Amino acid sequence: MAPTAIRNLLSLSLAALMAGAPMASAAPRGPLDGEPTARACARLGFAQPQSRQGRFSPPPPPGMAAPSGVMGRAAPVMAAPMAEQAARWSPPASPMPIPFPPPPLGPAPVVDTERYPDATSNPIRRTADDPVSTFSIDVDTASYANVRRFLNDGARPPSDAVRVEELINYFDYGYRAPSDRSTPFATSISVAPSPWSDQREILHIGLQGYELPSAEQPPLNLVFLIDTSGSMESPDRLPLARKAMNLLIDQLGPEDRVSMVAYAGSAGAVLAPTDGRQKLMMRCALGALSAGGSTAGGQGLTLAYELAQQNFDPEAINRVILMTDGDFNVGIADHDRLKDFVAEKRRSGVYLSVYGFGRGNYNDQMMQTLAQNGNGTAAYIDTLAEARRLFLRDLPASMFPIAQDVKIQVEFNPAQVSEYRLIGYETRMLNREDFNNDQVDAGEVGSGASVTALYELTLVGAPGSSDPLRYQRAPDPADGGQSQELAFVKVRHQPPGGGVSELMTRPVTAQDRTTSLARAPEATRWAVAVAAFGQMLRGGPWISERFGWGEVEALAQDARGQDRDGDRAEFITLVRSAADTQVRSDGS
Repeated sequence: MAPTAIRNLLSLSLAALMAGAPMASAAPRGPLDGEPTARACARLGFAQPQSRQGRFSPPPPPGMAAPSGVMGRAAPVMAAPMAEQAARWSPPASPMPIPFPPPPLGPAPVVDTERYPDATSNPIRRTADDPVSTFSIDVDTASYANVRRFLNDGARPPSDAVRVEELINYFDYGYRAPSDRSTPFATSISVAPSPWSDQREILHIGLQGYELPSAEQPPLNLVFLIDTSGSMESPDRLPLARKAMNLLIDQLGPEDRVSMVAYAGSAGAVLAPTDGRQKLMMRCALGALSAGGSTAGGQGLTLAYELAQQNFDPEAINRVILMTDGDFNVGIADHDRLKDFVAEKRRSGVYLSVYGFGRGNYNDQMMQTLAQNGNGTAAYIDTLAEARRLFLRDLPASMFPIAQDVKIQVEFNPAQVSEYRLIGYETRMLNREDFNNDQVDAGEVGSGASVTALYELTLVGAPGSSDPLRYQRAPDPADGGQSQELAFVKVRHQPPGGGVSELMTRPVTAQDRTTSLARAPEATRWAVAVAAFGQMLRGGPWISERFGWGEVEALAQDARGQDRDGDRAEFITLVRSAADTQVRSDGS
């Protein structure tokens, strides 16, 4: 759709929502929150789905009053009682129709068309040939929840659905936190023997982000972009998305604002910018949505960004929150075009976070494309418990960035390390020269979030995976004062919104090593257990046949720790489920 047409559609949508009601200066009247009953929502102009025969009806103009001109910080307020409205309001002379989803035509047949990024596991690299490894950080957790969904259903996940770094980064490791905001990260590094490969070591790199005090958290300016296509009809999709968004609404403060856009077949604005005091208005808008039609995802994205930019607040976090199964089948659906589109929009200061739902046609590849290029996170919501984790416990980590374009580069010392392999991050690899180029996009880290990366190392003197070169001179261990370092870790990051990047460095020395995995820090042992789990699910060739699911469980049990939220206990259950699926697939 052309930009002019999109702007016209946005204008018509918002005009239909807001025209006709006079500017209100008094405090909002009526309940600001409460149970979104049919009666309460009807008073605000939102019809319930059963009374609308499957269609969304935007609230009549008297249901809210909005600021005149360009929408700014002022929020719409609830209208006066219905009798008062009727006395002072008359419909516009030329009502303008707003396109909304057609009635659902019944459940579509379930066909398994799930799509995942095709990423080959990182290879072993010789330090003498290629001593530098560079990648963008990843704090997404979509893969873990999706893998859990498969295993809870008694099925083995497709290997491409398993991104080992997202499994590892699902957990809290209790890393030492930075003392102030001027240094947004603190590093934790350890080296311990690999449990699945004799004579190899695991390098564990942990970054802990600074946690913003609640008083320093900026207001949120969010646009909910909600997929209401027919594929979202089942209980684990739109109904679960409503519940998840209501949890997010619970966390809003008076300075926060929410707008809503729904899309299916065509796109339309559902709710004009509404402040965080008016939660009932938001809940009723969500309750008025139903699924039906094809998925005009590209058109919906365009409309959501237009709305976000019209209401852009430089003092707030401006973010589009996309709730979808990712099955874009109308309009812009090409990955490269969508990638370019969201990359361009992030430069305006509007970021994009993506939350996936459903099964059978879940498009994980689309989710990764959008989130990685929109400076946001990608998560998969398989249960209400996962929604609570994302929007209650871990909300600051996903909403309040402390750094963007965070990159890690590790230089290995050929005098100490003959080979290395980065575990995971296959879709996040960067060129060596990208590390110092601030124009190259990388990952975003939110308040209090942590990042974990693991390398498997072959130290000099241990058998390597390939023959040594005949004509290459071996490094002299006595050369220079740095010859005893295993590696040199560099972290580059920019402030939120961009700017000149800053550099952090940390050598890896013998003091970081432990003689046995049992003596390694709990965080290292847990990360290694999760890494083994993920590599085995992917079917990678790096795990010894002598190391099985029982060894993964034993390692996890030993590193379980306090486990206040029960995440680690759940993981151990998933290890057992993975073992069961292996037994069934082997027929033994």
